[in-house]
Amino acid sequence: FKPVGSLDRLAMISLPRSRMIAATASRAAAAHLAHSARSLSGPSSEAMKSVWEAGRKARESGRLLAALPIEDRNKALERVAQSLESSTEAIQKANAIDCEKAAKPDAGVAPALQARLKFGGSKLRDTIQGVRDLQRLEDPINQVQLHRQLDDGLTMKRVTVPLGVLGIIFEARPDAAVQIAGLSIKSGNGVLLKCGREAVESCKAIVEAIKEGLKGSKASPDVVALLTSREETAEMMKLKQYVDLIIPRGSNEFVQYVMKNTEIPVLGHADGVCHVFIDKEADLDKAVEIATDAKIQYPSACNAVETLLVDRDVASKLLPAFADRAKKEGIELRVCGESSGVLGGGYAAATEEDWATEYCDKILSVKVVGGVGEAMAHINAYGSRHTDCIVTENEATARHFQSQVDAAGVYWNCSTRFADGFRYGFGAEVGISTSMMPPRGPVGLEGLVTYRYMMSGNGHVVHTYAGDNAKPFKHKDLPK
Repeated sequence: FKPVGSLDRLAMISLPRSRMIAATASRAAAAHLAHSARSLSGPSSEAMKSVWEAGRKARESGRLLAALPIEDRNKALERVAQSLESSTEAIQKANAIDCEKAAKPDAGVAPALQARLKFGGSKLRDTIQGVRDLQRLEDPINQVQLHRQLDDGLTMKRVTVPLGVLGIIFEARPDAAVQIAGLSIKSGNGVLLKCGREAVESCKAIVEAIKEGLKGSKASPDVVALLTSREETAEMMKLKQYVDLIIPRGSNEFVQYVMKNTEIPVLGHADGVCHVFIDKEADLDKAVEIATDAKIQYPSACNAVETLLVDRDVASKLLPAFADRAKKEGIELRVCGESSGVLGGGYAAATEEDWATEYCDKILSVKVVGGVGEAMAHINAYGSRHTDCIVTENEATARHFQSQVDAAGVYWNCSTRFADGFRYGFGAEVGISTSMMPPRGPVGLEGLVTYRYMMSGNGHVVHTYAGDNAKPFKHKDLPK
């Protein structure tokens, strides 16, 4: 079974399992033996024993966490928030070390990555508040999705349960460590965190604070563990008996590498190429504000706009106004030939590569198009199915755009920067999925659970419902 979605931002692949592909007894036995051999394999070296031990502890403590009532999991989150607050100074000192190293010329860390790395002040406070916001959300597990009576005394329920243990490989963003740990605790999952090398000191301080907070709760500190090296990442990818889902956040190349080198299901986090299209019936003042916010509010974010598309009928008015604003905001424009003609030259020419580039910086490619149809064709050809926006006062045009653009988020008259788990009211997110397979868009708590069928009977056997005198099922839906 291999459902394949877009790899442009998040794509899910469930790799083959022996019990799912065996067609004959001999093939089933061979597959079972192969699976068992993999499951019984051990650390690749003495140095990697700690990774396997972390996986084992996360599995065991995760099961206990899942059994805790929601009140206890929420209390654990509050303990984590309090511990992070009391550790603010230590976290900021550790972050300063990371930022200082990253700022050195020989470190080779791009300015956009350095911006993501900074973690303190309001950013730290907001992240801690996000942990508290999770407490107010509904319990994602133990929710009855289906309750059905099959026959008298024979009932079935479909109930949400945690995935188990998550292996999250994320970029140099310390706030991601807090968000992912919080989501995991709330949803009853254990988690192995692997941060970018630039954020190691910050994440060590963060995870230490999280563990300290969990010590004062009914949840074990072992539900969260931090990995810091590439070797440990490679080892985690072998932990099929402990890790249930790996979520790598990074380039398409990295996501593909992980998918090809693990038998664990992968939810991959890759590029974000977002668009804003200015329709001929747009309010141009509104359009300038939306496009500016979508670019500069946080240029290195995956939901920042990378390409501005402008209807030819309003290009002569919109482009000069936006170019003036872009100059004030320090945005570099890379323009098509027609845009250059309107603006009178002086701008870098956009290339074919620009249309498919996620700059993560204050750079924006600009193209004039012949209406909404050409805009949609461009987006569907070059976009990453992340988030795209139309600015127009024509509702019919907007609804047409929203129905035809193939993206996880399709907006009307609002910034692409709203594509975020916190802003959606999810508390936080582990990534943004562009796969047609769920979860899609910002992946919060609902993307970290699966379900289990629970059957209750009183000596019922299938024989009663088979054969010439089979008893019919009632199949009556009951209150959840």
